[in-house]
Amino acid sequence: QVQLIESGGGLVQAGGSLRLSCAASGRTDSSYFMAWFRQAPGKEREFVAAIRWSGGTTYYADSVKGRFTISRDNAQKTAYLEMNSLKPEDTAVYYCGSRSVFYYSTSPRAYDYWGQGTQVTVSS
Repeated sequence: QVQLIESGGGLVQAGGSLRLSCAASGRTDSSYFMAWFRQAPGKEREFVAAIRWSGGTTYYADSVKGRFTISRDNAQKTAYLEMNSLKPEDTAVYYCGSRSVFYYSTSPRAYDYWGQGTQVTVSS
């Protein structure tokens, strides 16, 4: 199994920045991708960004391209999400997920392990 722990959420004004972290432990050698998803009240969990552990290829949702940056530290088994120019519509609980299949996916059902989530609130 893979255990994931997120941190770094909080309250920020529109236009501000936050950095989320996701620390992985356990059978991390079975993980090909780390991804960030978010879920606002009453909405489905939606894809934000993903990164391949090997090689660092990144993928982004159109809604965050140019504002968010996903990165990883292989030695620390930690993934990060740098969020800039935040908007009120970015308000959600942010989850990191681990995928143990080689091919990329934006579906939350394709991810095997999840963290507990961290709240991000952007005020207008």
